[in-house]
Formats: sequence, C-alpha cells, structure tokens
Amino acid sequence: MLRQALARFPRLELIPSATPLEHLPRLSRHLGRDIWIKRDDLTPLALGGNKARKLEFLAADALAQGADVLVTAGAIQSNHVRQTAAIAARLGLGCLALLENPIDTADSNYLSNGNRLLLDLFGAEIEPVANLDNADQLLADACECLRAAGRKPYLVPIGGSNAFGALGYVRAGLELAEQMQRSSQEFAAVLLASGSAGTHAGLALALEHALPGTRVVGVTVSRLDATQRPKVEGLLQRTAELLKVNVPNTLSIELWDQYFAPRYGEPNAGTLEAIQLLARLEGVLLDPVYTGKAFAGLLDGIARGAFPGKGPLLFLHTGGAPALFAYHPAKTT
Repeated sequence: MLRQALARFPRLELIPSATPLEHLPRLSRHLGRDIWIKRDDLTPLALGGNKARKLEFLAADALAQGADVLVTAGAIQSNHVRQTAAIAARLGLGCLALLENPIDTADSNYLSNGNRLLLDLFGAEIEPVANLDNADQLLADACECLRAAGRKPYLVPIGGSNAFGALGYVRAGLELAEQMQRSSQEFAAVLLASGSAGTHAGLALALEHALPGTRVVGVTVSRLDATQRPKVEGLLQRTAELLKVNVPNTLSIELWDQYFAPRYGEPNAGTLEAIQLLARLEGVLLDPVYTGKAFAGLLDGIARGAFPGKGPLLFLHTGGAPALFAYHPAKTT
C-alpha cells in the first residue's frame, strides 16, 4: 500500500540502489551485543547523508513548480544545507542559505571548514542570521525578496522536514524493512538521531506498516521529549495524510532525551567517546552533532539494560562526517 502511494509523487533518483545494512563484528564483540548499521552515510550526494533521501522528493517538486533557486536554512555546519546546495548545483539551480551560529563560536574551523567550506564550493549564496528562532518567517521573507527580484524560489524547510521530505524516509523505511527480513535477524530495536523529525517520522510510519511492532527509538539532538514529541507526531500525521494512508494505532513514538546536552551542535563527553569507539573498532565515522549523540544513546542503553533480551540492535547512520573537520573531536580527549 505504501509503495503504491509513494509512486504518485515524482522523485529524482539520487540513490539508485539500497544503501548497505552491515554487521559490526568487532564492536559487537566489544559490547557483547550484536550491532548492525544502516549506511545512509553512503548516499551518493556531497559526501553522503540522510538529506539526499528527502531531497529526492523536495527537489523533484521544486522542478515541477518551475523553481530556479532553492531557499533553506540551518546551522553553519548544517548537513542539510550542504546537501541542498549540492543538489541545486547538480540541477543548475541557485541556492540561498540562511545560516546561524548556534554555539556562538569564533573558532575558525567551525566558521570556515567542514560543511561550510563545501557550501562555497557548491556556489551557494550565504546570508548570516542572528538565530533561526523564527525560521519560517525568515525563509518566507527571503523567498518574497527573491520573487520581487524576478526569481522563482522554492522553500526547503530546515532539515528538509515537511511531509514531502519525509516521503524519502517512508521509502527508506520500506527498503530497510526488506533488508531486515532478508538478514534473518530478530532486531530488538532500531535507533536513530531525532532532530527536525522528517527521518524519524517517515521511518517509523514505514516500519510499522511493513514490520508491525518494530521498536524505533529516536535519540533527540536538540530538544526534550515534551518539545520533540509534537514535532514527530505532527509530521507523522501530515505525511500519512499526504500519502492518504492511516497512522497505525499500534505505532508508538519513543524518544530518549538524555544525550543532547549541553545544547544542539555542541558535543559532550559521551558523544566524543562514541565517535572514537566506532572509528577505532570499525573504521566508521560518526559526527559530533547527530549520529555521535544518537550512538552514545545506543551505548548507554545497552549499559543500563534498556533493550531486553539478546536480539541485535540496528543503528541508522544518517551521515554528517564533514562536520568532523569543523569540530576536531579527537583533539578534545
């Protein structure tokens, strides 16, 4: 049913085949628990990451509307803005990005290296803003200015997280469900970073339709449960409405909000330890903003017995490695 519903929406084929689902044998032995990883850090757009899946649908909609410039916003080291700028370059569109400095740093690596460096290479136009507390209005105003100048802007929300963007993770969730079934593993849980909510909402909807009862844990990267839950649930409902399907009554949103301190964009000790552990045992790179915090949640969840039984755990790696060059996390430990 979901595949048929998805087929109604145009999509750019940025991801021609499924990203790998891999077992992590050395980490599994170290932890005494089997760990698998879905490698959405290997999507083939601008050094990879989950936003390519959202942009398959968002950019297709932009082209259908005759847009000539993509307008979006994020932190200076935003993975989403990096991939949005890259698809704009590939399609011959302009890209205007409103960027904030959420950790109020003057560090030159944060301000000019990592994802920020790539924005210049992709030719994005950058507009610094004091903050994105009123992002919707700032983006609307930017689009209005472009229209007044004769341009045809297409607004891409922060994180690509609206119902169109979440379609990318409905599709990814169906892909993952097939891989989980082929693996012959009885997974105890699927874990991922939960931020702008499009990845979490789309994945949860797809997995509950395809593999009812699958436990999906979202580790928040910037908000407490009370604030993040309405974002996930609201987007989940809007995505189901767009697809004209029901949200299953059995679908439960599980959020862990103990791991994002001190704030969005600033790694903590657990984040840095998680990054180094996976790098040194498996040669896989996490990032300091999203996946490092989410993987720290997975590690702590094992330590505190949050996953009953002995079933393997599955981690959705949503990318973000370019930010390592902006944060230099190995130097802090």
